[in-house]
Amino acid sequence: MNRTDALDMVRESISTVIPDADVTVLGPDDAFRDVLEMDSLDFLSFVEVLSERSGVRIDDEDTTRLTTLAGSADFLVARTQ
Repeated sequence: MNRTDALDMVRESISTVIPDADVTVLGPDDAFRDVLEMDSLDFLSFVEVLSERSGVRIDDEDTTRLTTLAGSADFLVARTQ
């Protein structure tokens, strides 16, 4: 998976969990929880959707890397190489 595909997948996963979220306002290092007002349940749902879509296993200790677009994309690219 390349970075562009990973970024698209992250945005799509967020939109699945929070349909009215404007993912276009997210900068690469903006925290999802702050910008999108994502609560803990939304975040866990996002992680689950991202894992299902990408086919990448995401363990609890990995979730700290999934709080921004850049971090999430980097994680996916690294795991699919």
